[in-house]
Amino acid sequence: MMLVKVIHSKRGDILDDDKLWNQFNTAIIEEVSPITYNSWIKNLKLLSRDDNKLYIEIPMEIYETTLKPNISTFEKIFYNLTGINYEIIFKLADKKNIEEKTNVDNYEDINNYELWQTNLNPNLNFDNFIVGESNNFAKTAAMHVAQNPGTIYNPLFIYGRSGIGKTHLMHAIGNYIVKNTKLKVLYTTSEEFMNDYTGISYTNSEDKFNYVNNFKNKYRNIDVLIIDDIQYLVGAEKTQQEFFNTFNTLHQANKQIIISSDRSPEDFKKLEDRLKSRFSWGLPVDIYPPDFDLRCRIIKSKIERYNIPINIDNDVIEYIANISQTDVRSLEGAINRLFAYTTMTLAKNINLEIAKEALGDYSSKDIYNVTDINHIQKVVAEYYGITVEMLKGKKRTINIAFPRQVAMYLCRMLTEESFIKIGLEFGARDHSTVMHNFEKIQEDLKTDEKLQEDIKNIKAKM
Repeated sequence: MMLVKVIHSKRGDILDDDKLWNQFNTAIIEEVSPITYNSWIKNLKLLSRDDNKLYIEIPMEIYETTLKPNISTFEKIFYNLTGINYEIIFKLADKKNIEEKTNVDNYEDINNYELWQTNLNPNLNFDNFIVGESNNFAKTAAMHVAQNPGTIYNPLFIYGRSGIGKTHLMHAIGNYIVKNTKLKVLYTTSEEFMNDYTGISYTNSEDKFNYVNNFKNKYRNIDVLIIDDIQYLVGAEKTQQEFFNTFNTLHQANKQIIISSDRSPEDFKKLEDRLKSRFSWGLPVDIYPPDFDLRCRIIKSKIERYNIPINIDNDVIEYIANISQTDVRSLEGAINRLFAYTTMTLAKNINLEIAKEALGDYSSKDIYNVTDINHIQKVVAEYYGITVEMLKGKKRTINIAFPRQVAMYLCRMLTEESFIKIGLEFGARDHSTVMHNFEKIQEDLKTDEKLQEDIKNIKAKM
Protein backbone atom coordinates (compact mmCIF):
# COMPACT_ATOMS: atom_id res chain seq x y z
CA MET A 1 0.00 0.00 0.00
CA MET A 2 1.37 3.40 -0.98
CA LEU A 3 1.65 5.92 1.85
CA VAL A 4 1.08 9.58 1.00
CA LYS A 5 3.15 12.02 3.01
CA VAL A 6 0.90 14.51 4.80
CA ILE A 7 1.53 17.60 6.85
CA HIS A 8 -0.54 19.83 9.10
CA SER A 9 -0.81 23.44 7.97
CA LYS A 10 -0.71 26.26 10.47
CA ARG A 11 -4.48 26.40 10.19
CA GLY A 12 -4.78 22.77 11.23
CA ASP A 13 -5.52 21.43 7.73
CA ILE A 14 -3.90 18.23 6.49
CA LEU A 15 -2.34 18.62 3.06
CA ASP A 16 -1.03 15.71 1.03
CA ASP A 17 1.40 16.49 -1.80
CA ASP A 18 -1.25 16.66 -4.52
CA LYS A 19 -3.51 18.95 -2.53
CA LEU A 20 -0.61 21.18 -1.53
CA TRP A 21 0.54 21.49 -5.17
CA ASN A 22 -2.98 22.32 -6.35
CA GLN A 23 -3.31 25.04 -3.72
CA PHE A 24 0.14 26.38 -4.60
CA ASN A 25 -0.87 26.70 -8.27
CA THR A 26 -4.08 28.46 -7.30
CA ALA A 27 -2.13 30.93 -5.15
CA ILE A 28 0.73 31.67 -7.51
CA ILE A 29 -1.60 32.48 -10.41
CA GLU A 30 -2.58 35.53 -8.35
CA GLU A 31 1.09 36.55 -7.99
CA VAL A 32 2.37 36.30 -11.57
CA SER A 33 1.18 37.11 -15.07
CA PRO A 34 -0.61 34.45 -17.16
CA ILE A 35 2.32 34.33 -19.59
CA THR A 36 4.80 33.73 -16.75
CA TYR A 37 2.61 31.02 -15.27
CA ASN A 38 2.04 29.21 -18.55
CA SER A 39 5.69 29.56 -19.59
CA TRP A 40 7.55 28.65 -16.41
CA ILE A 41 5.27 27.25 -13.70
CA LYS A 42 2.52 25.23 -15.34
CA ASN A 43 4.93 22.42 -16.33
CA LEU A 44 6.53 22.07 -12.89
CA LYS A 45 5.81 19.11 -10.64
CA LEU A 46 6.04 18.62 -6.86
CA LEU A 47 8.26 15.57 -6.33
CA SER A 48 8.49 15.25 -2.55
CA ARG A 49 9.11 16.91 0.81
CA ASP A 50 11.78 16.00 3.31
CA ASP A 51 11.87 17.84 6.65
CA ASN A 52 12.23 21.49 5.59
CA LYS A 53 13.19 20.79 1.96
CA LEU A 54 10.72 20.77 -0.89
CA TYR A 55 11.73 19.25 -4.24
CA ILE A 56 10.21 20.53 -7.49
CA GLU A 57 10.80 18.87 -10.85
CA ILE A 58 11.75 21.06 -13.81
CA PRO A 59 11.81 19.87 -17.46
CA MET A 60 14.96 21.81 -18.44
CA GLU A 61 17.83 23.64 -16.72
CA ILE A 62 16.69 26.99 -18.11
CA TYR A 63 13.70 26.83 -15.75
CA GLU A 64 15.94 26.96 -12.68
CA THR A 65 17.90 29.92 -14.07
CA THR A 66 14.67 31.80 -14.74
CA LEU A 67 12.82 30.94 -11.50
CA LYS A 68 15.59 31.23 -8.89
CA PRO A 69 15.62 35.06 -8.76
CA ASN A 70 11.93 34.90 -7.72
CA ILE A 71 12.18 31.91 -5.40
CA SER A 72 10.99 34.02 -2.47
CA THR A 73 7.51 34.03 -4.02
CA PHE A 74 7.46 30.22 -3.93
CA GLU A 75 8.70 30.15 -0.34
CA LYS A 76 6.11 32.68 0.82
CA ILE A 77 3.22 30.75 -0.70
CA PHE A 78 4.34 27.42 0.74
CA TYR A 79 4.80 29.04 4.15
CA ASN A 80 1.27 30.47 4.01
CA LEU A 81 -0.09 27.03 3.14
CA THR A 82 1.91 24.91 5.59
CA GLY A 83 3.50 27.14 8.21
CA ILE A 84 6.91 25.72 7.30
CA ASN A 85 9.84 27.65 5.83
CA TYR A 86 10.73 25.26 3.05
CA GLU A 87 14.00 25.39 1.14
CA ILE A 88 12.99 25.04 -2.51
CA ILE A 89 15.19 22.66 -4.49
CA PHE A 90 14.77 22.25 -8.24
CA LYS A 91 15.48 18.80 -9.70
CA LEU A 92 15.95 18.22 -13.41
CA ALA A 93 13.54 15.64 -14.83
CA ASP A 94 15.01 12.23 -15.58
CA LYS A 95 14.68 12.07 -19.37
CA LYS A 96 15.78 8.44 -19.70
CA ASN A 97 12.30 7.00 -19.41
CA ILE A 98 10.86 9.75 -21.60
CA GLU A 99 13.41 9.07 -24.33
CA GLU A 100 12.85 5.31 -24.17
CA LYS A 101 9.10 5.80 -24.46
CA THR A 102 9.56 8.22 -27.36
CA ASN A 103 11.75 5.73 -29.20
CA VAL A 104 9.17 2.99 -28.73
CA ASP A 105 6.35 5.27 -29.85
CA ASN A 106 8.26 6.42 -32.88
CA TYR A 107 9.31 3.02 -34.12
CA GLU A 108 6.80 0.52 -32.81
CA ASP A 109 5.24 0.43 -36.28
CA ILE A 110 8.28 1.16 -38.40
CA ASN A 111 6.73 -0.28 -41.55
CA ASN A 112 3.96 2.32 -41.48
CA TYR A 113 6.17 5.23 -40.43
CA GLU A 114 5.70 8.10 -42.86
CA LEU A 115 8.91 9.58 -44.14
CA TRP A 116 8.71 13.35 -44.07
CA GLN A 117 11.12 15.93 -45.40
CA THR A 118 11.47 18.53 -42.64
CA ASN A 119 14.18 20.58 -44.46
CA LEU A 120 15.86 21.04 -41.07
CA ASN A 121 19.62 21.28 -40.63
CA PRO A 122 20.42 18.73 -37.89
CA ASN A 123 23.62 20.59 -36.95
CA LEU A 124 21.70 23.63 -35.70
CA ASN A 125 20.45 23.06 -32.16
CA PHE A 126 20.13 24.78 -28.79
CA ASP A 127 23.38 23.30 -27.47
CA ASN A 128 25.56 25.08 -30.04
CA PHE A 129 23.64 28.38 -29.97
CA ILE A 130 25.88 30.76 -28.00
CA VAL A 131 23.87 33.01 -25.69
CA GLY A 132 24.47 36.62 -24.66
CA GLU A 133 22.43 39.66 -23.68
CA SER A 134 21.47 40.35 -27.29
CA ASN A 135 19.75 37.00 -27.85
CA ASN A 136 18.97 35.52 -24.43
CA PHE A 137 15.27 36.42 -24.46
CA ALA A 138 14.83 35.06 -27.98
CA LYS A 139 16.47 31.75 -27.06
CA THR A 140 14.38 31.42 -23.90
CA ALA A 141 11.19 31.98 -25.88
CA ALA A 142 12.35 29.54 -28.56
CA MET A 143 13.05 26.83 -25.99
CA HIS A 144 9.62 27.27 -24.47
CA VAL A 145 7.95 26.94 -27.87
CA ALA A 146 10.04 23.82 -28.57
CA GLN A 147 8.82 22.25 -25.32
CA ASN A 148 5.19 23.31 -25.72
CA PRO A 149 4.40 23.67 -29.43
CA GLY A 150 1.01 25.16 -30.20
CA THR A 151 0.14 26.07 -26.60
CA ILE A 152 1.57 29.59 -26.17
CA TYR A 153 3.61 32.13 -28.13
CA ASN A 154 1.77 31.23 -31.30
CA PRO A 155 3.03 32.53 -33.61
CA LEU A 156 6.60 33.07 -32.42
CA PHE A 157 7.89 35.97 -34.52
CA ILE A 158 11.70 36.36 -34.45
CA TYR A 159 13.12 39.47 -36.09
CA GLY A 160 16.45 41.21 -36.51
CA ARG A 161 19.09 42.01 -39.10
CA SER A 162 20.56 39.29 -41.31
CA GLY A 163 23.20 36.93 -39.95
CA ILE A 164 22.60 37.16 -36.19
CA GLY A 165 21.04 33.77 -35.42
CA LYS A 166 17.35 33.84 -36.34
CA THR A 167 17.59 30.86 -38.68
CA HIS A 168 19.72 28.92 -36.19
CA LEU A 169 17.04 29.33 -33.53
CA MET A 170 14.28 28.24 -35.90
CA HIS A 171 16.13 25.07 -36.85
CA ALA A 172 16.89 24.42 -33.17
CA ILE A 173 13.17 24.56 -32.35
CA GLY A 174 12.33 22.21 -35.19
CA ASN A 175 15.09 19.73 -34.33
CA TYR A 176 14.05 19.65 -30.67
CA ILE A 177 10.42 18.94 -31.59
CA VAL A 178 11.39 16.22 -34.08
CA LYS A 179 13.67 14.55 -31.52
CA ASN A 180 11.20 14.62 -28.63
CA THR A 181 7.79 14.23 -30.27
CA LYS A 182 6.03 12.63 -33.22
CA LEU A 183 4.83 16.00 -34.54
CA LYS A 184 5.18 16.81 -38.22
CA VAL A 185 7.56 19.75 -38.73
CA LEU A 186 8.24 21.72 -41.90
CA TYR A 187 10.93 24.37 -42.35
CA THR A 188 10.61 26.52 -45.45
CA THR A 189 11.31 30.01 -46.73
CA SER A 190 8.81 32.57 -47.93
CA GLU A 191 10.44 32.31 -51.37
CA GLU A 192 9.78 28.56 -51.52
CA PHE A 193 6.21 29.09 -50.31
CA MET A 194 5.71 31.71 -53.03
CA ASN A 195 7.21 29.46 -55.73
CA ASP A 196 5.00 26.54 -54.68
CA TYR A 197 1.91 28.71 -54.73
CA THR A 198 2.59 30.45 -58.06
CA GLY A 199 3.34 27.03 -59.55
CA ILE A 200 -0.38 26.32 -59.40
CA SER A 201 -1.07 28.81 -62.19
CA TYR A 202 1.52 27.16 -64.44
CA THR A 203 0.04 23.69 -64.04
CA ASN A 204 -2.24 22.36 -66.77
CA SER A 205 -5.89 21.81 -65.93
CA GLU A 206 -5.55 18.02 -65.71
CA ASP A 207 -2.88 18.16 -63.02
CA LYS A 208 -4.02 21.33 -61.24
CA PHE A 209 -6.37 19.52 -58.85
CA ASN A 210 -3.59 17.21 -57.66
CA TYR A 211 -1.12 20.11 -57.45
CA VAL A 212 -3.47 22.14 -55.24
CA ASN A 213 -4.07 19.14 -52.99
CA ASN A 214 -0.34 18.51 -52.68
CA PHE A 215 0.25 22.19 -51.87
CA LYS A 216 -2.36 22.18 -49.10
CA ASN A 217 -1.12 18.86 -47.77
CA LYS A 218 2.43 20.18 -47.59
CA TYR A 219 1.62 23.41 -45.75
CA ARG A 220 -1.56 22.63 -43.82
CA ASN A 221 -1.35 18.95 -42.91
CA ILE A 222 1.47 19.59 -40.46
CA ASP A 223 1.91 20.35 -36.77
CA VAL A 224 4.68 22.95 -36.91
CA LEU A 225 5.30 25.43 -39.73
CA ILE A 226 8.63 27.27 -39.64
CA ILE A 227 8.87 29.95 -42.32
CA ASP A 228 11.98 32.07 -42.80
CA ASP A 229 12.33 35.62 -44.20
CA ILE A 230 8.63 36.46 -44.32
CA GLN A 231 9.49 39.99 -45.51
CA TYR A 232 9.77 38.67 -49.08
CA LEU A 233 5.99 38.26 -49.21
CA VAL A 234 5.69 42.05 -49.32
CA GLY A 235 4.11 43.04 -52.63
CA ALA A 236 2.94 39.51 -53.47
CA GLU A 237 -0.75 40.07 -52.83
CA LYS A 238 -2.08 36.68 -53.99
CA THR A 239 0.61 34.80 -52.08
CA GLN A 240 -0.19 36.88 -48.99
CA GLN A 241 -3.82 35.81 -49.33
CA GLU A 242 -2.84 32.14 -49.49
CA PHE A 243 -0.46 32.48 -46.54
CA PHE A 244 -3.26 34.21 -44.60
CA ASN A 245 -5.50 31.19 -45.25
CA THR A 246 -2.73 28.76 -44.32
CA PHE A 247 -1.97 30.71 -41.15
CA ASN A 248 -5.63 30.65 -40.09
CA THR A 249 -6.00 26.94 -40.78
CA LEU A 250 -2.96 26.06 -38.68
CA HIS A 251 -3.63 28.54 -35.88
CA GLN A 252 -7.25 27.47 -35.43
CA ALA A 253 -6.05 23.87 -35.10
CA ASN A 254 -3.50 24.92 -32.41
CA LYS A 255 -0.59 24.12 -34.71
CA GLN A 256 2.62 25.98 -33.96
CA ILE A 257 3.76 28.72 -36.36
CA ILE A 258 7.27 30.19 -36.22
CA ILE A 259 8.20 33.15 -38.42
CA SER A 260 11.36 35.17 -38.97
CA SER A 261 11.86 38.56 -40.56
CA ASP A 262 14.38 41.36 -40.86
CA ARG A 263 11.89 43.76 -39.22
CA SER A 264 9.17 43.79 -36.59
CA PRO A 265 5.49 43.26 -37.54
CA GLU A 266 4.83 46.98 -37.01
CA ASP A 267 7.50 47.94 -39.53
CA PHE A 268 5.89 46.26 -42.53
CA LYS A 269 4.44 48.89 -44.85
CA LYS A 270 3.05 46.90 -47.77
CA LEU A 271 1.90 43.83 -45.88
CA GLU A 272 -1.83 43.35 -45.34
CA ASP A 273 -2.98 44.68 -41.98
CA ARG A 274 -4.74 41.43 -41.14
CA LEU A 275 -1.43 39.57 -41.56
CA LYS A 276 0.48 42.12 -39.48
CA SER A 277 -2.08 41.81 -36.68
CA ARG A 278 -1.78 38.02 -36.72
CA PHE A 279 1.99 38.19 -36.54
CA SER A 280 1.55 40.09 -33.26
CA TRP A 281 -0.91 37.59 -31.76
CA GLY A 282 1.79 35.50 -30.16
CA LEU A 283 5.20 36.81 -29.16
CA PRO A 284 7.42 39.05 -31.32
CA VAL A 285 11.05 38.84 -30.12
CA ASP A 286 14.05 40.65 -31.54
CA ILE A 287 17.73 39.70 -31.71
CA TYR A 288 20.41 42.37 -31.71
CA PRO A 289 23.94 42.09 -33.14
CA PRO A 290 26.26 40.36 -30.63
CA ASP A 291 28.26 42.50 -28.21
CA PHE A 292 32.03 42.15 -27.78
CA ASP A 293 31.88 39.45 -25.09
CA LEU A 294 29.43 37.34 -27.07
CA ARG A 295 31.47 37.75 -30.26
CA CYS A 296 34.54 36.42 -28.44
CA ARG A 297 32.66 33.39 -27.15
CA ILE A 298 31.21 32.70 -30.60
CA ILE A 299 34.68 32.87 -32.14
CA LYS A 300 36.10 30.44 -29.56
CA SER A 301 33.23 28.04 -30.12
CA LYS A 302 33.64 28.05 -33.89
CA ILE A 303 37.43 27.64 -33.66
CA GLU A 304 36.96 24.59 -31.41
CA ARG A 305 34.75 22.96 -34.04
CA TYR A 306 37.53 23.20 -36.62
CA ASN A 307 39.69 20.98 -34.39
CA ILE A 308 42.84 22.27 -36.08
CA PRO A 309 46.10 21.76 -34.10
CA ILE A 310 47.20 25.40 -34.26
CA ASN A 311 47.76 27.65 -31.25
CA ILE A 312 45.72 30.84 -31.38
CA ASP A 313 46.59 33.77 -29.12
CA ASN A 314 43.76 35.31 -27.13
CA ASP A 315 44.46 38.78 -28.53
CA VAL A 316 43.75 37.32 -31.99
CA ILE A 317 40.27 36.36 -30.83
CA GLU A 318 39.73 39.87 -29.48
CA TYR A 319 41.06 41.34 -32.73
CA ILE A 320 38.55 39.34 -34.81
CA ALA A 321 35.77 40.37 -32.41
CA ASN A 322 36.68 44.02 -32.92
CA ILE A 323 36.89 43.97 -36.71
CA SER A 324 33.71 41.90 -37.22
CA GLN A 325 31.04 43.79 -35.33
CA THR A 326 28.00 43.41 -37.55
CA ASP A 327 26.85 39.80 -37.37
CA VAL A 328 27.82 36.17 -36.82
CA ARG A 329 28.36 35.54 -40.52
CA SER A 330 31.11 38.14 -40.67
CA LEU A 331 32.81 36.34 -37.77
CA GLU A 332 32.64 33.05 -39.66
CA GLY A 333 34.06 34.71 -42.77
CA ALA A 334 36.97 36.15 -40.81
CA ILE A 335 37.74 32.79 -39.18
CA ASN A 336 37.58 30.94 -42.51
CA ARG A 337 39.90 33.46 -44.12
CA LEU A 338 42.33 33.32 -41.21
CA PHE A 339 42.58 29.53 -41.32
CA ALA A 340 42.95 29.53 -45.10
CA TYR A 341 45.79 32.06 -44.83
CA THR A 342 47.63 30.13 -42.11
CA THR A 343 47.26 26.90 -44.08
CA MET A 344 48.99 28.46 -47.06
CA THR A 345 51.75 29.96 -44.93
CA LEU A 346 52.19 26.77 -42.87
CA ALA A 347 52.09 28.77 -39.64
CA LYS A 348 52.05 26.72 -36.41
CA ASN A 349 50.91 29.58 -34.22
CA ILE A 350 48.45 32.36 -35.05
CA ASN A 351 49.54 35.58 -33.41
CA LEU A 352 48.22 39.11 -33.80
CA GLU A 353 50.70 39.98 -36.56
CA ILE A 354 49.58 37.04 -38.72
CA ALA A 355 45.91 37.84 -38.03
CA LYS A 356 46.39 41.44 -39.19
CA GLU A 357 48.09 40.25 -42.38
CA ALA A 358 45.28 37.82 -43.11
CA LEU A 359 42.41 40.12 -42.22
CA GLY A 360 43.61 43.57 -43.21
CA ASP A 361 40.71 44.39 -45.51
CA TYR A 362 38.23 43.05 -42.97
CA SER A 363 39.53 45.71 -40.59
CA SER A 364 38.96 48.56 -43.01
CA LYS A 365 35.52 47.26 -43.94
CA ASP A 366 34.14 46.48 -40.52
CA ILE A 367 35.69 49.14 -38.28
CA TYR A 368 35.84 52.22 -40.46
CA ASN A 369 32.87 51.77 -42.76
CA VAL A 370 30.25 50.30 -40.44
CA THR A 371 27.23 52.60 -40.33
CA ASP A 372 25.24 52.44 -37.12
CA ILE A 373 22.76 54.68 -35.33
CA ASN A 374 25.32 56.30 -33.02
CA HIS A 375 27.63 57.12 -35.93
CA ILE A 376 24.78 58.68 -37.92
CA GLN A 377 23.71 60.76 -34.92
CA LYS A 378 27.23 62.14 -34.47
CA VAL A 379 27.66 63.07 -38.14
CA VAL A 380 24.20 64.67 -38.42
CA ALA A 381 24.65 66.62 -35.19
CA GLU A 382 28.02 67.92 -36.31
CA TYR A 383 26.68 68.84 -39.76
CA TYR A 384 23.86 70.96 -38.31
CA GLY A 385 25.92 72.43 -35.47
CA ILE A 386 24.08 70.82 -32.56
CA THR A 387 24.87 68.02 -30.10
CA VAL A 388 23.80 64.38 -30.07
CA GLU A 389 22.09 65.06 -26.73
CA MET A 390 19.90 67.63 -28.48
CA LEU A 391 18.91 65.05 -31.10
CA LYS A 392 17.87 62.67 -28.33
CA GLY A 393 16.24 65.38 -26.22
CA LYS A 394 12.68 66.70 -26.01
CA LYS A 395 13.09 70.13 -27.60
CA ARG A 396 11.06 70.64 -30.80
CA THR A 397 12.47 73.92 -32.09
CA ILE A 398 13.06 73.86 -35.83
CA ASN A 399 16.86 73.96 -35.53
CA ILE A 400 16.70 70.67 -33.57
CA ALA A 401 13.53 68.94 -34.84
CA PHE A 402 14.58 69.06 -38.48
CA PRO A 403 18.06 67.52 -37.94
CA ARG A 404 16.37 64.88 -35.77
CA GLN A 405 14.05 64.00 -38.66
CA VAL A 406 17.00 63.79 -41.04
CA ALA A 407 18.93 61.57 -38.62
CA MET A 408 15.97 59.22 -38.19
CA TYR A 409 15.54 59.03 -41.95
CA LEU A 410 19.21 58.14 -42.46
CA CYS A 411 19.12 55.58 -39.65
CA ARG A 412 16.30 53.78 -41.39
CA MET A 413 17.88 54.04 -44.86
CA LEU A 414 21.47 53.15 -43.95
CA THR A 415 21.00 50.53 -41.25
CA GLU A 416 18.84 47.44 -40.88
CA GLU A 417 17.42 48.61 -37.56
CA SER A 418 13.67 48.64 -36.93
CA PHE A 419 11.63 51.77 -36.22
CA ILE A 420 11.33 50.54 -32.63
CA LYS A 421 15.10 50.27 -32.19
CA ILE A 422 15.69 53.69 -33.79
CA GLY A 423 13.07 55.24 -31.51
CA LEU A 424 14.83 53.83 -28.44
CA GLU A 425 18.10 55.44 -29.57
CA PHE A 426 16.38 58.82 -29.94
CA GLY A 427 15.25 59.30 -26.36
CA ALA A 428 12.87 56.31 -26.24
CA ARG A 429 10.49 57.79 -28.81
CA ASP A 430 7.56 55.76 -30.08
CA HIS A 431 8.14 53.86 -33.33
CA SER A 432 5.20 55.70 -34.94
CA THR A 433 7.05 58.99 -34.44
CA VAL A 434 10.12 57.61 -36.20
CA MET A 435 7.96 56.27 -39.01
CA HIS A 436 6.26 59.66 -39.46
CA ASN A 437 9.60 61.51 -39.58
CA PHE A 438 11.03 58.98 -42.05
CA GLU A 439 8.06 59.35 -44.40
CA LYS A 440 8.16 63.17 -44.14
CA ILE A 441 11.82 63.40 -45.19
CA GLN A 442 11.25 60.79 -47.86
CA GLU A 443 8.44 62.89 -49.33
CA ASP A 444 10.31 66.21 -49.01
CA LEU A 445 13.32 64.79 -50.85
CA LYS A 446 11.23 64.61 -54.03
CA THR A 447 11.10 68.42 -54.36
CA ASP A 448 13.51 69.99 -51.83
CA GLU A 449 16.88 70.48 -53.53
CA LYS A 450 18.50 71.90 -50.38
CA LEU A 451 17.51 68.77 -48.46
CA GLN A 452 18.87 66.60 -51.27
CA GLU A 453 22.19 68.43 -51.00
CA ASP A 454 22.24 68.04 -47.20
CA ILE A 455 21.67 64.30 -47.40
CA LYS A 456 24.38 63.97 -50.02
CA ASN A 457 26.88 65.93 -47.91
CA ILE A 458 26.05 63.99 -44.74
CA LYS A 459 26.55 60.66 -46.50
CA ALA A 460 29.89 61.91 -47.82
CA LYS A 461 31.01 62.74 -44.26
CA MET A 462 30.23 59.14 -43.23
